[in-house]
Amino acid sequence: MEETSVFLLCLTASSGVPLYCRSKGSSRQLPFSVIGSLNGVHMFANNQDVLLTSVRTENSRVVWRSFHDSINLIVMSCENTASDLSLNKLLENVFSAMVLVIGLDDLINIKNVERLKKDLRGCYKLIDGFLTESEKMADLTQCVDCVIAPDVAILQECLDGFTQAAESDFGCLMAGGKVVAATNKWWRLASQDVMLLCWLVASLSPHSSRDYPVYLPQGSPTVPHRLLTFQLVPGVDVCVLCGPSPSLQKVESELVERFWKPLVDPLKACLRVQQRSFPASVQLHHGILGLLLVNRDLNKSLYSVQVHPMEDMQRTELKLTLEQRRVTLRSFYTLVLSRYFNRDNIDGKNIPYMETFAEGFSHHAHQCYTVSSSHKCYAVKNELHLLFLVFKPEVPTFSMQTIANKTLQVFTKDCSF
Repeated sequence: MEETSVFLLCLTASSGVPLYCRSKGSSRQLPFSVIGSLNGVHMFANNQDVLLTSVRTENSRVVWRSFHDSINLIVMSCENTASDLSLNKLLENVFSAMVLVIGLDDLINIKNVERLKKDLRGCYKLIDGFLTESEKMADLTQCVDCVIAPDVAILQECLDGFTQAAESDFGCLMAGGKVVAATNKWWRLASQDVMLLCWLVASLSPHSSRDYPVYLPQGSPTVPHRLLTFQLVPGVDVCVLCGPSPSLQKVESELVERFWKPLVDPLKACLRVQQRSFPASVQLHHGILGLLLVNRDLNKSLYSVQVHPMEDMQRTELKLTLEQRRVTLRSFYTLVLSRYFNRDNIDGKNIPYMETFAEGFSHHAHQCYTVSSSHKCYAVKNELHLLFLVFKPEVPTFSMQTIANKTLQVFTKDCSF
C-alpha cells in the first residue's frame, strides 16, 4: 500500500457484513479477503474475552472500535504520523457522523442491511472529509475551528437577534467552514455535536438555503432537529438549529434580508481573515510558523499555519511548507495530549489509547517542547486554554517560553478568545 493510504471499514458487529469502505490516498479498494481477516481476528479475540483495540506492523497501524455492539469500525493507516489517539478520534467522529445523519436507532436496531447501506450513502461526504481534511483541526481537538473577524461585535448582535426571530436559541455564523460568532446556547451544546454540525455545513455543496434534518449524537441521538442554513454571501453561512417551526420559506423571505443585508461588508470581511484565522492587525513573533489555541471552556479553537501577513511570508525563506506545518502541528498536538496534558482533560479516567507515560511522576506538566533540525514546538496549558506553537529552528530554545506566554496574552487578553 502507499505510504499515505488510509482505509476505513464499517461492518455489522453480529454478522460481519460490510456496510461500506472508504479510503484516502489509494486508487484501489481492499480485497474482501483482507476485510474478512481484519474483522475475523477482532471477532476471534472477542470470543476469547480479549479486547483487541490496535495493532502496529512495520508499515501500518490498525485500530478497531465497536459501537453499541452493533457497528464495528476498522481503520488501517500507512501514514507515519498516525497514532492510536488520532485514529480513535477518527473512528469516534465517523460513528457520530453516522448518528448525525440517520439517527442512533437505525444503527442499533438493524432490520434491513441493504436499506442501511443505502441510508449511509448520505454520510459519505462527511466521512470522506474526516479522512482527507488537512486545513482544520476540529476533528482531532473536538473543538470548533473559529476565526476572529473585524466587527465581530456587530455580527454577534445581529446573529442573536436573527436567531431569536427564528424562534431558536441555537445559531452560528460561519465563514469558510469556521465559526465567526455563535449564540451562548450554541456554545453550550456538546462539543462534538457542535463540531459535527459545522463540519456538515462545510461538507455540503453551496446552496442559498437548506432545511436539513439532523440528530445530535450527544444531545439528541434519537429525535431529529431541523438545521436551517442560509448563504449570506458566497462562503459565509448563517445556521439555526430549531424545531418544527418556523418554515424555511418564512425565515428566508422575512428575516434573512432584514437582519443581514445591512451587514454585507462586514460579512465579506470575514472571508479575508478565514485563511489566517485572525486579522492582520494582530502581530505575532516573526519566528512562529503555526499556531493552535484551544479555549477549554467553550470548546473552540483558533488554528493557523499562515500566522503572518501574506507579503511577509513571500519574503521569507520557508523550510516547512504549509502542508508540512499542518502535519507537524497535528503530530505535536497528538504527542502532547497523549503524554503530557491528558490527565485533567479526561476527568481522571484513563482512556485506553492514552499513553501511561507519566506514571511515577508526582507533578502535572503545564509546558513542554520539542526540537528538531527543521522546526521547534512549544505547548502551554493553563486553566482555560491550551496553546501549541511551531517555530522556525533559528528561534532560541530558551526564548520559546517567553514568546508562548506573550502570544497567549495577545489572544486571551487583547482579543478575548
